[in-house]
Amino acid sequence: MSSDPSRDAPAAPAGACRVVRADRGAVLVVPADAPEAQAHRVPLDRDGLAPTGDGVRVPPTVGDVVDVAPGHDGAPPHVSLLHERRTALVRDTAGRTSLAQVMAANIDVVLVVEHLDPDPEPGRVERLLTLAWRSGATPVVVLTKADLVPDPAGMAAEIAGAALGVDVHVVSVPDGTGLDPLRALLAPGVTLVAVGPSGAGKSTLVNALAGREVMATGERRADGRGRHTTTHRELVPLGGGALLIDTPGIRGVGLVADEDALDATFADVVELAARCRFRDCAHAAEPGCAVRAAVESGELPQRRYDSWLRLAREAAWQARRSDARLAAEERARWRRETRAYHRDVRPRA
Repeated sequence: MSSDPSRDAPAAPAGACRVVRADRGAVLVVPADAPEAQAHRVPLDRDGLAPTGDGVRVPPTVGDVVDVAPGHDGAPPHVSLLHERRTALVRDTAGRTSLAQVMAANIDVVLVVEHLDPDPEPGRVERLLTLAWRSGATPVVVLTKADLVPDPAGMAAEIAGAALGVDVHVVSVPDGTGLDPLRALLAPGVTLVAVGPSGAGKSTLVNALAGREVMATGERRADGRGRHTTTHRELVPLGGGALLIDTPGIRGVGLVADEDALDATFADVVELAARCRFRDCAHAAEPGCAVRAAVESGELPQRRYDSWLRLAREAAWQARRSDARLAAEERARWRRETRAYHRDVRPRA
């Protein structure tokens, strides 16, 4: 499959298709039952949105399943329906609007890719794991560049403390170390998405799993960090019927999470909170707080406690922004419908 098929390629297939890439004003699609076929460009409407089954119009994203209808009288094919998403990896467009961005749809496994060189950041792993749990897919942590550090097992043990209930794999692509457990995930029909910072080696990992170069890779910078190599999200067939979505490096990602996702990431803190004297304990200075007692005794690391509080506050703030936006949209809808009603029933002169 070409990652940039010609616009003069044969007409796009009709019927159910999978979105390989979402560009401005168009999507690249392959037949849903033939993911290794050549991708074709299908233009979107002027607003860049596609209709869903409940009448809402949303921007398509990589991994979506859409119905493509053939054009008539010289018109190009178009997306006639965006199917309901089984799962969705969502991030907040923090700092600009209260809108959330769907990074990938209909995924089964989220590979949280973190480098061991430079040192990994447990807080970033916790943030990405929370997004993964919220998506409805299964998270898996992949620690890359094991060949560049003297004690990869010790570093992995530290990250495992921030990834409770999640498989953690230590990988060295040049040595081929740790790839077999990941290859075991590549069952027919399974879609994976790789997320992580620039320089974590996501594209290198994708190429290793595909057994061929399907994504460009870049050289390391002088400070050891990586350069951006992936500039868009793209669905890549890995062979055997599995698919993987590579994503651009994430420097900062706004959190879109619910209580269940946070509880899954911080299951140890949730277990401690259940022992607090007061049900509405804020885990700050209340008497009988089991969480604070665990921090003071060293049972719960201060870093993890701070990360839990930070992500909980951020998730609550995003939820309030989203509620305010939805309320404003509902008020605007009622105003439009009221104006339309009065316009239609107004006596004609």
